[in-house]
Formats: sequence, C-alpha cells, structure tokens
Amino acid sequence: MLTRTVCAPETARPRRQTITIQPIPPTTPIPPTTPIPPSAADERPLDAERWKWARSQFELDPDYVHLALSMLAPHPKPVREAIEHHRRALDRNPALHFHERDGQVRQVLDSAAAYLGGRPDALALTESTTAGLAAVCAGMRLEPGDEILSTDHEHYAAMEILRFKAAASGATRRSISLYEHAPDADADRIVDAVARGVGERTRLFVVTWVHSGTGVKLPLAAIGEVVAAVNATRPSHRQIVLCVDAVHALGVEDFDVTALGCDFFVAGCHKWLFGPRGTGVVWGSDRGWSRVAPVITSFDVEVFWPWYLGRTPDGEAPPARMCSPGGFPAYEHRWALHEAFQFQLALGRAEVATRIAELTAYCRLRLAEVPGVAIRTPRSSQLRAGMVCFDVAGHDPADIVAGLERRRVMAGQTPYRSSAIRFAPGVLNTAEDIDRAVDELERITAGGDR
Repeated sequence: MLTRTVCAPETARPRRQTITIQPIPPTTPIPPTTPIPPSAADERPLDAERWKWARSQFELDPDYVHLALSMLAPHPKPVREAIEHHRRALDRNPALHFHERDGQVRQVLDSAAAYLGGRPDALALTESTTAGLAAVCAGMRLEPGDEILSTDHEHYAAMEILRFKAAASGATRRSISLYEHAPDADADRIVDAVARGVGERTRLFVVTWVHSGTGVKLPLAAIGEVVAAVNATRPSHRQIVLCVDAVHALGVEDFDVTALGCDFFVAGCHKWLFGPRGTGVVWGSDRGWSRVAPVITSFDVEVFWPWYLGRTPDGEAPPARMCSPGGFPAYEHRWALHEAFQFQLALGRAEVATRIAELTAYCRLRLAEVPGVAIRTPRSSQLRAGMVCFDVAGHDPADIVAGLERRRVMAGQTPYRSSAIRFAPGVLNTAEDIDRAVDELERITAGGDR
C-alpha cells in the first residue's frame, strides 16, 4: 500500500490530506537474470528463459511474425492490468479516483526517473514524442537572428515543428548532413560534421538519436561533448541547447540520461518501452528548462497552488512542472506508465540492450544473404540500434511490406520521401522469427508472391 500527501483545494490556505493508492496485484515474477554471452555476428542468438517469460506477458497473435513493433507496441500484462484497474476505478467513481491523481503522477515520475536517471522534478509527461518536441521547441526563448540547427535526417514531425518555431520567433533555420551513405556511416565523421556545422548564432540544435529511416544511431555522447566545448566559450544566453528525439532509443539502449550531454531528451513511451499508447516523457537539464517558457497551462498541483493562493508560480514550481502540458489526458493510460517503467526495470536495461543488439546483428546478417537486398543500416554495431532498413532492387517498399503481410510477417515501411522496408527485432522476437521473415522475403523476391 502506498500513501501520498497531497494538497486539496479549500479556501485561503492549502490543506494537506493523505490518500491511499491501492497497488496493482503483482504478476508472475520474472525469472532471475542469467548471463547472456555476446553472440558472434554469424551465430543465432539464444532464446533464454528471460525472453520466453517476456513474451508470455503479451497477447500478440502467434500466427504472425511481429517485426513492426517499433511503430506502435502492444501492452504487457502489468500495463494492461493497470489500465484496466484505473479504468474501472474511474468508471465506478470518477471524482474519487481523479482526486488521487497527484499521487499517481508522482509514482509515474519516480519510476521514470529510476529508469532514465536524473530527478523526477526534471521530467514532464506528454502524449507523444511530437507533443514533447512541441512543448520544448515552441517554448524555447529565441530572438530574431538566432539560429535553429537540425539535420537532413530528421522526421517530418520535427522538421515541421522547427519550421513553425522559426516563423514565429524570427530565428533562422538550417540543417546539416551527418552522413551521405548510411551503411558506411562513421562516428568520427558524424562528430566532425557537427563540429563544423554549429554556427556562431546557433542557439537550438535538434537531433534524432536513432534515425528511423536508416537505422543509424548517432554517437550522442560525443556530439554532446562537442556542444559542451562550444558552450564553454560562450556566455549563458548564447549557449546552445541540445534537444534529442530519442523515441527509438528509449527501451533499446542502456544509458543514464544525465550522462548523454543533451539538454532535452524527448520520447514517446508507446514504442520500444511497451508503455501505454498515448504517453510520452521529456527530461530536461536545469540549463535546458531555464531556456523554455511554458506554452500550455500546467495542471500540476505545484503550479496550481501558487496561482490559487494569488501568486505567480514562476520561480516556485520546478520548471519541468511549469512546462508540463495541462488538460485532462487519458488518465488510465498515463498512470499505467508506472508499470511500463517497472516492467523494463525488471527485464534489465543492459540485458534488453544486449538482446536487441544480438537480434539486430543477426537480422542484418540474414538480410545480406538475400539477392537484390541493399541494406541501409550501418555495418558498425556502434552506429545501429534496433532497426534494419533496406531496399529490394526493382520493388516498391509498399509492395514488399504488403506481400510480407499476406505471408503473416509484419514489417514496417519508413515514413520518409526516400522510403525503405524496415525490420525492427525486439525482445519479443526470436532468431526463428527473423529466419521466417527473411525466408518469406526471399520467396517474394524470387517471384513466389502470387
């Protein structure tokens, strides 16, 4: 049983009341961690009990191979149960359960901080990566003549948000290329491109950690070091804020967010993290939050109470709380985000990262054997995460994806002008899944898709 002390509206002064949050009944405990030896690039990854247990927590259709979960993930059992728990409580007595919202949100923030690193008060909750980027970029304090820097590899959502911000603020907007040929991407050349691309008037730099159109994973910590070196030569008001779209790294990579060198880490939680659909998170450094003004009224109690008592909350509430978009979200989903972070903590960040790296290496190896397949994802294991993007000579990506679906293999198609086919093996997959998907792809390319 968890108790939280929260404020309840009264007249002139806040009254403290203690509420009780009933915990979600525990599910079957996860098997203990067993060492996973690194696989050689030409070996099929082992399917340890840990991953069999993980798959047992989902209701995925067993007749299909699921290699498109990087787009929208299913909910594991603890998340489904938490959503249902909150849904029933809201349906039974919505006002009563709603009044416990502050304790529920604190639980989510505590779990998110335990998983990401950093402090709970450095986090804001949103509905998606796009909403998080909008909250940060729209609120960024920029002046005419300041520069917004991004790259040629950004997602449509980020490109448009930055276009909107440039038009509204009078700032200029520029993008740089970090690599020309993704399979041969090189970490040193990427870092050098950043060092050469940062300008005297650059104030906001937005990058994507893992490029969903190529599978390239940027050397983010090294990029952070470049930005930090530039900032060390500038006064605070001219320093660069580094904002990272990390949606295809959250739930894939093993990291502490405070060690990445970025000022903002923005990600939706309904992809690799297996979080509730319609949830997202923004972590910000103290310097980052100090450069952002709220653009949507926050409903956080730490912001509301100063206003309720006739004061301006600026300077009283943590900046992340000030910038947390308010309104009434789908509470049963937002509050169940706690279980999603706990599920990932139970699996183990390092174990998850190792497993996905093994499966991605094997997937790339198998695809390279298929005639006509040109792989976009880098050869270097340091520059790839959980996706393998590829083309098939003479075939439209949409036709290949549709043909695989007819054969009960779910693949992705990258949402870019230069589109590709995408396999995204995760911890719910096996080497057998990859073998089946590649075998079906070979039949299609050989003319067997009738």
